[in-house]
Amino acid sequence: MYAIIKTGGKQYRVEKDTMIDIERISTDSGTTIEFNEVLFVNDGAQSLVGTPCVKNFLVKGEVIGDSVGPKVVSLKYLPRQHQQKKWGHRQHYTRVKITEIGSVAEKKSKAAKGKQVQEEQPKEEENR
Repeated sequence: MYAIIKTGGKQYRVEKDTMIDIERISTDSGTTIEFNEVLFVNDGAQSLVGTPCVKNFLVKGEVIGDSVGPKVVSLKYLPRQHQQKKWGHRQHYTRVKITEIGSVAEKKSKAAKGKQVQEEQPKEEENR
C-alpha cells in the first residue's frame, strides 16, 4: 500500500516504514505527526483519488531528527572586469519515518472492538 501526501508545498510518495525528508518543522525527535492531506491511496487492488484530498484517510509518521540537504554553490562572474561573487546554501529538512497508512474509520472500529473485548472479560470473570 502506498499513498501520496502533501506537506510543505511538496508532494511525497510514501509507503510504510520508509524515510522521507520534508520541509523543516519545529518538533522534537520521537514525536508522532499526522499528515491529513492525502491526495492518492493505492492498496494494490483499489485506488482512491482525492478531490483534492481523500476523505477519512490519514498517514502517521515518527520524527527521527533534523538533517540538511546537499550544498548548492552559485557563482556570478563578470569577465574583463575581474568581478566574481560566490555563495552557497544548504536546505534544512526534518527526517520522518512513516509508521502507518490507513483509514480513520478502520482505526475507530479497531479501537471500538478493543474496548468491547476489554469490557467483556470482566463480565466473564464475575460469572465464575
